[in-house]
This record gives sequence, structure tokens and C-alpha cells, in this order.
Amino acid sequence: MPQVRLLGPVELAGPERTTEVGPPQRRAVLAALAVDAGRPVAADVVITRVWGPAPPQGARRSVYSHIARIRQICEQTPDPADRRLRLTRRSGGYVLEAGREEVDVHRFRHLIGQARTDALPDPARASLLGEALGLWRGEPLSGLDGIWAERTREAWRRERVDATVQWARVRTRLGDPASAIGPLSALLGEHPLVEPLAEALMRALYSAGRGPEALECYAAVRQRLAEELGTDPGTALREVHQLVLRGRSLGSTGPAAAPEPPRPRPQREVIPAQLPVSVRGFTGREEELSHLDGIVDTARPSAPVVISAVSGTAGVGKTTLAVHWGHRMRGHFPDGQLYVNLRGFDPGGPARDPAEALRGFLDAFQVPPARIPAGVEAQAALYRSLLADRRVLVVLDNARDAEQVRPLLPGAPGCLALVTSRNRLTSLAVAEGAHLLALDVLTPAEAGSMLADRLGAARTAAEPAAVAAVVESCAGLPLALAVVAARAAAQPHIPLATLADELTGTGDRLDALDGGDPASQVRAVFSWSYDSLGPAAARLFRLLGLHPGPDVTASAAASLAGSSPAQVRAQLSELTRTHLLAEPIPGRYTFHDLLREYAGELARAEDPRDDRLEATHRMLDHYLHTALEAQRLLGPPADRVVPAPARPGVAPERPADREAATAWFTAEHPVLLNAVHHAFDAGCDRHVWQLAAALTTFQQRSVLWSDWTAVHTVALASAHRLADPAAEACARRNLGNAASALGRQAEARDHLERAAELYRELGDPGGAGHTCLALGRVSTRQGLRSQALDHSRRAVDLFGAAGDRAWQAMALNNVGWDQAELGHYEEAIVHGRQALALVAHTGHTSGEAHTWDTLGYAHHHLGRHEEAATCYEQAAVLFHELGDRYFEADILAHLGDTHHAARRPDAARDAWTRSLGLFEELGHPDVDALRARLLHHLGKDPADTVLPERA
Repeated sequence: MPQVRLLGPVELAGPERTTEVGPPQRRAVLAALAVDAGRPVAADVVITRVWGPAPPQGARRSVYSHIARIRQICEQTPDPADRRLRLTRRSGGYVLEAGREEVDVHRFRHLIGQARTDALPDPARASLLGEALGLWRGEPLSGLDGIWAERTREAWRRERVDATVQWARVRTRLGDPASAIGPLSALLGEHPLVEPLAEALMRALYSAGRGPEALECYAAVRQRLAEELGTDPGTALREVHQLVLRGRSLGSTGPAAAPEPPRPRPQREVIPAQLPVSVRGFTGREEELSHLDGIVDTARPSAPVVISAVSGTAGVGKTTLAVHWGHRMRGHFPDGQLYVNLRGFDPGGPARDPAEALRGFLDAFQVPPARIPAGVEAQAALYRSLLADRRVLVVLDNARDAEQVRPLLPGAPGCLALVTSRNRLTSLAVAEGAHLLALDVLTPAEAGSMLADRLGAARTAAEPAAVAAVVESCAGLPLALAVVAARAAAQPHIPLATLADELTGTGDRLDALDGGDPASQVRAVFSWSYDSLGPAAARLFRLLGLHPGPDVTASAAASLAGSSPAQVRAQLSELTRTHLLAEPIPGRYTFHDLLREYAGELARAEDPRDDRLEATHRMLDHYLHTALEAQRLLGPPADRVVPAPARPGVAPERPADREAATAWFTAEHPVLLNAVHHAFDAGCDRHVWQLAAALTTFQQRSVLWSDWTAVHTVALASAHRLADPAAEACARRNLGNAASALGRQAEARDHLERAAELYRELGDPGGAGHTCLALGRVSTRQGLRSQALDHSRRAVDLFGAAGDRAWQAMALNNVGWDQAELGHYEEAIVHGRQALALVAHTGHTSGEAHTWDTLGYAHHHLGRHEEAATCYEQAAVLFHELGDRYFEADILAHLGDTHHAARRPDAARDAWTRSLGLFEELGHPDVDALRARLLHHLGKDPADTVLPERA
């Protein structure tokens, strides 16, 4: 059968020749499937592995296309025995049907596992280890980019290091240390802070009679550890050093001595490169660029962080200048370039909270959600710690004021913060020593050069008077010039003089809006472009001024306009051709904030109030009904929301399955957050609390605790305005759950107890049941296990009264878990089996998975390891199908513990290794502890295995 090779370039290797898989994305799709060969991989998991957490709009279609092509390649790869690889679709995802012999990384791990067999003689052990290391053909996943590929590479490198150390020790014991010196030296050059490598090299050098070189190796490693980690060598390395110094025997390096876990070292990170694409045809601004260059050139390496604040009117080109300069200076900031639009003057919604921006920066540095603290001050401290000893450019675009900026400023030398704002941020100069740069409109020469770049020098040179008239009408504002240039480029046969006459003839149209400043004068340019639109596109442009942003899809725009998606797509194309809209991501449309403000002004001036309110309701109906449908696909929701029927003209989207629902929530989440606030400002309070409720499942699974809190804080205010106890109970229960997740148990209990009172008064047993479950979790986290059990039992009764089988099953499982926490394992199994019988056919996959986990946990503690393993395996499969990577990793870790206790070391090692890979993929803080436990248990008696505490 052909082999999938991942330990080098990704390729398919047959017995006679190697088959080229195709472009990097296709190789990444094959790798994403091959690492889980034999197990289903959900499409969303493949997309995240290939494109990261923010995939492009067409990612799903691309995956389907690549999978179809990979399937063809597998079928066409020649094999004399006709044993071809097969790629099939099953429930839960795609399966690459291949055994451990057909994927090199799995064969590598299998050989390493065989080599660790205690009774194996050293020659056979050395042969197995050598064969495993021989599978490496260079950099694993060579040529693949992205967070998953880099983390996977890093995990596999560590496995290679461990295997090389074991092989070198065996070769040294066999009396052939010289053969190990070359490979060890090369690998230590790649991983200079891994002490077991240095220890093995010192042993090999000394055993080969090269003691002075062993001492030089120790000195070099000690210096690197001190300089890069601020630590001294570990005990094992110091002991070898002392033995070499004294000329004594190094003693046994046998397998009974478990290796010391590698000292943590900084992982190779994906360097953030968040700057937007630089504008084509950038021109002028030589003095301003020189000013910014000078700030960098004159900054001392030890000086505090450098801040430059660029101010100027709307549309003057602040963002364009900052992004262009940032791209020019990337070489000065090799550790990354961060960018965020703070939306300080966005008419469609509130300015971006610094906490939201901080979370985005922490995500860029791959900080796992579990490690991000709740408070802004703590997040800012973590952010500054990450930037210490790095050279990073931080572009803070469109800031409202200095207070919005301060939490986002780096704290270490070597970094530079470039801030843009319509306001002159004088207080930053006073308190933080910022360099202030005021950006004026373009000079006539610069404006003419910009038009020449966009329209061609020959065309502008032929009509200098027309160019001068256009420049004067546009007030030197780059945004206005870009709009005019777009229309002129679309009509190459019309003289520029004709366009200039049309433009100057619009000056009286919006005199009432003209305050005399360039930002007001540019309205005349916008009106000239707006007047060129057809009636339908003009109406859509006005209505988009009512949308909260930051962007909109054709489907949502269709509901806003009450038109069909096909009609709206044609209108959106017309708006993008005239530069009144931009399409930075295929299928998602956005405004410059000045254009959004202009569109809103037109809507208020030309569209009756009732029409505007009806359009707003259609837009909110679109998001609410789509969100409720998407939430239903994620599993039975906890919140019972019965919305009013969607208004005529609304066409909610219908995600096809759970994967599509998750993708929709991921893409629309920033819009939905703005929509909640927009609905509150518009007085649409029922939309507020129902839309917040529809977001709950996605935010909870995505660990978006702060956003969960934010939307339900607004929902609670809407509930009070409505005087609606059901809405208040829903908001309070969600606020309690979010507070508990954030570790604020006292606050959580206050919200939940009030919610419980409201649900009792309403006679809503389902809502009361969910509140009891939440109170049970709070009690567990406070160590009140008996109280948690009481809450869970009460929830069982309440869900029974509500006739909700899915959640009654979940409550029964919670009773079982609480019993297990109290040491009542037999009772836990009884309740777990009752829960399984009840959850069947309800579609509550998450509840079923958690129930299998409870059963596995109870069986393990009763010493029934076969039953425990079966339960854990079933739970792992279900969590994998859900795409819940954290709980899949957690279950696999405990499955490994069960196999180890049952004296099945190979099965334990396999489960632990899979768990470790997932935790490393997530960047979870449990990684180091799990790796240490794995290495520790490999040399221990299974009777010593103890399961850790679990929340």
C-alpha cells in the first residue's frame, strides 16, 4: 500500500515512485487527515488546521475540492497488490483509511513504542530506534504554514529529540559512542536548550575518549541557559559534568531510568503579521514618512517604548500612511507587526473596548484562552510581558482618545506604537512622551500624482486643467480622490473635463451639511458618486448606513433591503465598482467610516422614519432567526426563545449542519455583538435579549467568557426596560454561568439565585432546571459537593416536569458525577446508565459524551479497567465528532491512565501521546504536566497511577 509521508515534505510514496500531492493547501489537507488516520476528522477541524481560527470565506469549498482531488490521487497511485489508500466520508467527518504502517509519523511512534519494551536486548532496541529515526527526511510538514502546522512540527521535533537521546544511550551502552556524536551534535545545534540532548552528547564524547570536548559542551549549554532562560543546568547534567571532571565512570544509562522531562523552552511561534494590505499607488507624504523613519533611526536600544501619534481629519489618509510605513519598516520589527482598528469614530457602533483589542493581540501570540486573565489590567500585563525582549510594531488605528490607547501600549524597549486618530492626542505626548505628527490634506502636486498613478500619466497630462479642478473639488482628501479615480477609471473614454464639470456642479446639493472643513466638503464628492448609482443601488447604500458593521454579507443586506439575494449582489457589485463599498474579504462588504456616516445621513434625509425602522427590524430579524437556527444545530439550547415571526422580505440563512453553523457564528460574531448594542440603542429590546440568548452555546464552547458577559449585561438592561421577568431570568442565568466560568463564584451565585426566584414565579420548570445545574457547578467549584448533588437532583425533577428528556438526561449525568466526586462510584454508574437510556435519540451529543466520561471515571476508580476504557473511548469519539478538542484531549489523558493501570503500556502510551498532541495543538497549560506524567509513568509500576483532580 502507498505510504503517506509527513516527516519531511508531505507526499504519497508508492513502491515504484513518489506521487506529487499538489499545492501547499492540498498537502495541508492531506496532513490534517493523515495525523488522525483511521479516525473521522470533521471538516471544521480540517479548515482550522489548514487556515487557522479565521479562515477565508471559501475555505469549506476549497476543502471539498482538495478532498476530491486527494481521493483521485489515492485511487490512481499504483500498487502491485492493489492495496490503495482510501478517503471516505463517515458520520463525524472524513476518514483516511490507513494503518500505522502507511503513515510515517504513526510508524515512527509504533517503532519507538516497541523499542521501549523492558525485556528487549540492546541490539534489537538500537535497530528499532534507528529505523524510526531513519523515517525522518528533513523538516516535518515542510512547506506548510499556519499555527497548526507549526505546533505539530514542534511536538514532533520533541518526539524526535527524545528518540535520539534513547538511541544514543543504547549505542553508548553497546560500546559504540562515536556513532552517536554526529547526530547528537547536529540536533543540539537545532535545540540548544534541551538538556537531555546535551547530557547524551557529553556521555558519548566522554565514552569515546573526548573528555575535553564534553566539558566544552557543558560550558556552552550552561551559558545559553543563563542568557536565554536565566537558569542553571539541571541535576542530571550537573552530575555528568562532575563525573567527567573527576574522571569517573558515568554509570548505567539503562532504560529503567526514566529521562528527565525536557526543560521548557520558548516554542517557535508564528510571527504576527496583521498589517492590512498596503494601498496600490501610494504617493506623496515624503516629509511624513521621513519624520517616522527618523523616530526609529534616533531611538536608543535601551530607551523606553517609542510612540508616534498621527492625527488628522477623516479621509485624510492616516490609516494608509500608517499601513504603508509599517510594511516599509517590517525589517526593523522582526518579531511581528500587530494591527487593530479601534473604531473610535465609527458611526455604526461603539468604539472597540481595549479588552477586546488585547484579546486579539494575545490570540496573535497564540496565548490559549485558558491562560488569558479576565481583567483588562491583568491582560495588559500579560501582553507587555509577551512583548518584553521583542521588537514589535503595534499599529493602533482610529483611536478615540488616549485612554483607549494606554492599555495597548507596549512597555519594553525595542517596540514602537503607531497611533492614528482624528484627535490630536496631546496627553500621550505629555505623559508617555509620544511624537505627534499632524497629517494635512495632500498638496495639489501630491493629489495630481495620485490621480496619475491610478489613471495613467498620459491621461492626466493631457488634461491638466481638469485634474486641477478635480483636486480642488476633492479638497485634497485621498478618500475623495480615490472615489473620483474609481469612476474615471471605469469610464476611460469620457474626458476628465466632463467628470470635473459634473463634480463641480454638485456643490450646492449638500450646503446645509458643509461646515467649511475638508471632511464636510468631501460630501460633495460622495454625492457626485452617489448620484451616478441606479435607484436600487442608491437605496441599498442608504440602508447600509443603518447596519452596525463592521461588515455585511449579501444575505444580510438582502434582508435589510427586503430584496432577493440575487438582486442585492448586483447592487453590491455596483457599489464596490464606485468605491462606495469595499470587499476586503470575498463575500463580506464594508464602509470607510466617513462613507458609513454619509450613508446614514442620506437615509435620515431621504427615507421616512417608518421605512428606516422597518429596515432595522428586518436586519435584526435576519440575524436573530439565523442565529437561533444555527444554535439549534449545535445541540439542544438551554434558553427557550420563541421569537416573533420574521417580517416580510427577511430571508434567514439556513446552515446545513453543525459545521456550517459553527462557521456562521465564527464569521458573524463581531457583527452579532454590534447588533445587540444596535438593537438596544434602537429600542428593540426583545431582539436584544433573544439575540444574546442565541449566542450562548457558541460563546460558551468558544471560551468567549467576556463577550458572553457583555451581551447579557445589555440583555439585562433590556429586560428591565421591558419589565419582562422571563427575559431577566434568562439574562441573569447566563451572567451567572459566565461569572462562574471566569472564577467569580460569589457573583455567579447572586445572579443564579435571583434567576431561580424568577423561574419559580414564572412557573417555568425548564428554566429552573438549567439554573439548578448552574448552581450545582458553582457549588462544585466552591468545594461544596453535597450541595452540588442536591442541586443536580432537583434539576432532574424539574426537567422531568418540563418534559425535557435531553436536559433531564444531562441532569442525571450530573447526579452521577457528583456521586463519583463523593466516592459513591456504584451509584454514579446507576445514574450514568439511566442518563444514557434517556439521552438516546434526543440529539444531545454533548450530554451523551459527558455521560460516557462519568461512567469511565467511576469504573476506573472501581478497578474495572476494561469497562472504563470502553466508556472513555466512546466519549472521545463523540467529543471528536463535536469538534470539542479540549474534552477530547482530557478524555484521552484519562484513557491513558486507565490503560496504564491495567498494565497495557502500549495502549497507555498511544492514548497519552494523542492527548498530548491535542493539548499542544490547543496550546493548553496542561501540556507540560501531561508530558512529565507520561515520562514519569513509563518507568513506574501501574499501581502508582493516580488520576488527577478534575473540575
